[in-house]
Amino acid sequence: MTMTLGSPLKQQNNLPQIAGYTLTQQLYKGSKTEVYRGVDTDQKPVIVKVLSQEYPSFSDLTHFRNKYAITKNLSVPGISTSIALEPWRNGYALITEDFGGTALNLYSSKQFANSGDRAALPVIEVLGIALQIADILHELSQQQIVHKDIKPANIIIQPESKRVQLIDFSIASLLPKETQTMQAPAVLEGTLAYLAPEQTGRMNRGIDYRTDFYSLGITLYELLTGTVPFVSSDPLEVIHAHIAKVATPPCALEPTISPMVSKIVLKLIAKNAEDRYQSALGLKYDLEKCLHSLKEDGKVTAFELGQYDVSDRFLIPEKLYGREAEVQSLLAAFERASQGQTEMVLVAGFSGIGKTAVVNEVHKPITRQRGYFIQGKFDQLNRNIPFLAFVEAFRHLMGQLLSESDAELADWKHKILEAVGDEGQVIVNVIPEVKCIIGEQPEIQALSGAASQSRFNSLFSKFMRVFTTPEHPLVIFLDDLQWADAASLSLLELLMNGSKEQADYLLLLGAYRDNEVSASHPYIHTLDKISATGATLNTITLAPLAQTEVTDLIADTLLCSANAAAPLSKLVCQKTQGNPFFVTQFLKGLHEENCISFNQEDVCWQCDLVKVQQLATTDDVVAFMIQRLQKLPEGTQTALKLAACIGNSFDLTLLTAICDLSQDEVVVDLWQALKEGLILPENSTYKFFQGDRHLSNQDQISKNITAEYRFLHDRVQQAAYALIPEEFKPATHYRLGSYLLQARSQSEKDDAIFSIVNHLTFAQQVLT
Repeated sequence: MTMTLGSPLKQQNNLPQIAGYTLTQQLYKGSKTEVYRGVDTDQKPVIVKVLSQEYPSFSDLTHFRNKYAITKNLSVPGISTSIALEPWRNGYALITEDFGGTALNLYSSKQFANSGDRAALPVIEVLGIALQIADILHELSQQQIVHKDIKPANIIIQPESKRVQLIDFSIASLLPKETQTMQAPAVLEGTLAYLAPEQTGRMNRGIDYRTDFYSLGITLYELLTGTVPFVSSDPLEVIHAHIAKVATPPCALEPTISPMVSKIVLKLIAKNAEDRYQSALGLKYDLEKCLHSLKEDGKVTAFELGQYDVSDRFLIPEKLYGREAEVQSLLAAFERASQGQTEMVLVAGFSGIGKTAVVNEVHKPITRQRGYFIQGKFDQLNRNIPFLAFVEAFRHLMGQLLSESDAELADWKHKILEAVGDEGQVIVNVIPEVKCIIGEQPEIQALSGAASQSRFNSLFSKFMRVFTTPEHPLVIFLDDLQWADAASLSLLELLMNGSKEQADYLLLLGAYRDNEVSASHPYIHTLDKISATGATLNTITLAPLAQTEVTDLIADTLLCSANAAAPLSKLVCQKTQGNPFFVTQFLKGLHEENCISFNQEDVCWQCDLVKVQQLATTDDVVAFMIQRLQKLPEGTQTALKLAACIGNSFDLTLLTAICDLSQDEVVVDLWQALKEGLILPENSTYKFFQGDRHLSNQDQISKNITAEYRFLHDRVQQAAYALIPEEFKPATHYRLGSYLLQARSQSEKDDAIFSIVNHLTFAQQVLT
């Protein structure tokens, strides 16, 4: 959502009536929001932004609450403070300070309205604007705030003083790092033309403060040249350009732009965050050097960028180390699938070895080929729920389809109905979201167990083939196959059995712990059957990281040479055996214990090796994670223990019900785990439950909406579950099963029947 403060629109007499404020001008009118200028009871100028739709979406309500929660107490020069968030009709009215001025996109357009030139600003003026934004971003990073939507429309400038302000924190984050899942372009947070690669959900990278540097780089590119670097009417093409295409240097488009200024912009818009500026102060130094040189000499003398660009934020690079060959094998498999083949590739290795990270590297070519990537995960505590990972994957796919245009949705409806005929209810029973696409379906004949599963397998195979086309190759990733149920293994065999009904343009990816499956394991039997049919089946086995690779990771983390990193690398390898998940968690633990710290005087990272050696740390990853969890507040530990009983994924409503606490108290307890990155939000819904809860007209909304979370890794869930004394586990599962059985409607009970049985099975000791 954008607050565009330009020339006032035509004065209207029917301005909204908001208690305590008098509105005088309408500044902007959009499909979702309207912006007004006005005064409060003390005649102090204010900006009032309202949700214009009679029934705003939950997402719009969340954005308003989020902006208010983040900026109400934010004392940063260059950012207007939110004064109040008032209930208004079925939505909100957000009142903020009135800075005056105009949006930068309108300002730049007006500057050149009477000339034939592009709407580009003078380099000196752009550098002045960039310096102010760098100052603002430095202050935001100090408070662990990521804006996520920097663009000219969200920068207000006063034409006379040239002072700027950054506005619209609707999608901003208070988490040091967020993980964006792959979604349809229409529902991605942010503005497509300015979106950082990691914001697309297709980069296998997290969102942090360096995401704002990318968007700032695109903004400066536009201010300097009059255009953004990547332009297309096709959203997927823009996304692919952000993650894969190199921008034309600004100085190649506009010769008056200094090559050094051009290089600063290109550094800001580097694809990988590690290649961008690492601190706003480092960026500011280079900008000041350019501006001083231009003012003094009329040109910018060449110099080395980033000389003072050192971050005091402890960041472990997310790039993969020592996995180049394995990634290339996966990319080659996708290329074959996109040419019409069906193939299954298994990634094997110990827990934490990096199987999921390697699989996620196929996101880039999938975007180029306009394919669909969906994933599901089997759960260590819910092994008896049929089709768990398949259902999770296809529910995600339905979500992607539902965000497409009405015409595309109608086309999908026709294709699905053509495939499943009058037995669509069989699919709807398992994947309820399908009903939103194909509508109500006729009742189906009840069949016995074996016949029912046979019918489902046949229909699901037809249903899946709807999405495997030359235009849209399909990649299905099934994680933790060692915990797959019998029905899922049977379906997997059917999909890969090499029959005439086999779907083309399909790549099935599976990850499993090879140390947890013996030759007699049902999963291994399934693989043997698939291989016997002649289907294409390949396995990639991941080995632990070599010490040289751990050394490279540590050197990149501490911004030092490999020689300097080698002693710490040796100690880390001894403790972790080169397990990537353990390595990163161990390094975070060392930082928390101040064994690794940033030396402000020498402006570098340092490590106390003696202190590291003296630490009483375990070489067992679960025991180590238990130690980390035990350092969290008691309430956070309790919430995580109960969440672990629910599963790898859990929702706020269910967790609140079994915590015997208010929803607000549970949200507070979870917050520390979110900040530590031990749990991850599944979407932005969690933001609705942040901040003030005084808005009584919206309390009813939270009863119908719940935030969803997942554990960072199975080992974190396992550690949290291990914190529960064995004698208390049956009672905890009994509470979960009883709540699901009693507090839900009949349809919800039907959907949760396997979870209910699973929890009550764990609770057998306390059943009477």
